[in-house]
Amino acid sequence: MSGVGPISQDWEPVVIRKKAPNAAAKKDEKAVNAARRSGAEIETIKKSTAGTNKAASSSTSLNTRKLDEETENLAHERVPTELKKAITQARTEKKLTQAQLAQLINEKPQVIQEYESGKAIPNQQIITKLERALGAKLRGKK
Repeated sequence: MSGVGPISQDWEPVVIRKKAPNAAAKKDEKAVNAARRSGAEIETIKKSTAGTNKAASSSTSLNTRKLDEETENLAHERVPTELKKAITQARTEKKLTQAQLAQLINEKPQVIQEYESGKAIPNQQIITKLERALGAKLRGKK
């Protein structure tokens, strides 16, 4: 290792200083205090959403007003009676249980139960699977 000098390091400390937090706010505070001492009238305004992560509440109040004004009863579409009967009839003709039919169409037994009781929200894909598995037309003209 001839010709290579000793490795030297620079150990001088490096000081990194942050700017004083809210320097502008302190200046404003000083001006307000000076005005108070001089007897001037001071009006302070608190911004309701200042420093929070909330969006402006005007859009939510519009939605709430629309909901309040809404008089129509809204509900999800349910399985029609004809479809319930058609599924049950086709399943019993094939001598299948709800669980077996569910397994044939790769759905949970609860789905078949909900369709046959009329509690399910109709899904065209599931109805198509049921038609294929049962070999019967469940919707439309017979």
